[in-house]
Amino acid sequence: MLYLSQMLGKPVVDSTGEKIGTISDLAISTGEVFPRITSLAFQGPGRVPFMISWRKYVDEFGDDGITLSVEAHDIRFSYLQPDEVLLTRDLLNKQIVDTQGMKVVRVNDLKLSKSGIQLRLLGAEVGVRGILRGLHPILEKAVVGIAGLFRKNIDEQIIAWNYMDLLDRDLSKVQLSVSHRRLDELHPADVADILEQLDPQQRATVFKHLDDAQASEAISEMDDEERVEFIDELDDVRAANLLGNMDPDDAADIVRDLSYEKAETLLRLMGVEDANEIRRLLGYKDGTAGGMMTTQFVSVVRDATVRETIEVLRALEEDHPTVHYVYVNDEYGKFIGVLSLRTLVLSDDNRIVGDLMFDEIISVSPDTAEEDVAEGIFKYNIPAMPVVDENGTLIGIVTIDDAYEAIEEDAAEEKTRATALMVVGVGLAGILVLGLYTLALFSILSTAGYLVLPA
Repeated sequence: MLYLSQMLGKPVVDSTGEKIGTISDLAISTGEVFPRITSLAFQGPGRVPFMISWRKYVDEFGDDGITLSVEAHDIRFSYLQPDEVLLTRDLLNKQIVDTQGMKVVRVNDLKLSKSGIQLRLLGAEVGVRGILRGLHPILEKAVVGIAGLFRKNIDEQIIAWNYMDLLDRDLSKVQLSVSHRRLDELHPADVADILEQLDPQQRATVFKHLDDAQASEAISEMDDEERVEFIDELDDVRAANLLGNMDPDDAADIVRDLSYEKAETLLRLMGVEDANEIRRLLGYKDGTAGGMMTTQFVSVVRDATVRETIEVLRALEEDHPTVHYVYVNDEYGKFIGVLSLRTLVLSDDNRIVGDLMFDEIISVSPDTAEEDVAEGIFKYNIPAMPVVDENGTLIGIVTIDDAYEAIEEDAAEEKTRATALMVVGVGLAGILVLGLYTLALFSILSTAGYLVLPA
């Protein structure tokens, strides 16, 4: 096995043995599972940079340098191709995303493998051994040897190329291998975990690779503080587009925590319909059913047929939230019942919804506390709780996901409060013990005659 750090700075000699420069970089072709080295970059006399084809000119290679198959005057120089990445410039000492471990790591070295006359990239070394090897190979061997004496193993930490994604260079035009996992192929929750580990500049770089739909989903999965901070970092137009693509309740939660000036700017930049929906939700208090509900639900009048209801469902946009029930209203818009999808698909097309619905409905008002809403969802084992206004009109639903989130937030607050009380308690106990110790010492010294108090 070879490492990039071992090759950099080593001599490049032609077929006659004449040194023509030193290795400065290696290029890979990215469209392979284990990319082959395609170009050699080296510095010639006067530190002039050159690049040549690996396949055409490299005869032998190792950690002691590279020998070319032709004489220096027969070399024809080339340029970096669109599908190539330079290992030192684009990867070494750069941050990458480990798309398998869902974390951001730093590349300390790159592991290479001989494959006949070819050299291929296996992956990135992100552990301490890469750092030690970069300082000096002898230092790496010494530290590993000393650790072995204490029966401690310092293993390599290699991330394979097909689980790497780059942050510091725009590779959106680069063809990657079929097995290469890009950030935009991950689940939004995984992307959110990665984004929370990045600084603002790197987050902006990552978002250039995501379209608005992917970016909106990722932001929705971020922690409340993180996503508000992130929206604040974006330019106003992009931020408004992302909020417009989000579920109205998620967007409202973010807008609620922005400054008034920022919130108004983003709402004015949105589509009128999206902005009005968010403003309506902002009218309800945080921590209530109205503040946590979503207005994305499906409702029909009771005279609708099964066929007509199914057509309504088929017309929904692809990104519409999962539908568990169809909600039924009377001719005046009053909420009167629910219809499960199971009942719907098993019923004859010409049946009337009003004859099939379940009319013993459970609902809450918009000002119901979120913990009471969550309690009702779990008590009655329903996927969503209808929210009904004083006129009996269905204005939204609180999903079981929102209920879980509310419970988790309450639990986190209780844990923080308990931790703070414990810290205060320990501090007070420490002060009390110190005081008692001081009094005891004072008494002993006085009794022994070492301390004389003034009269």
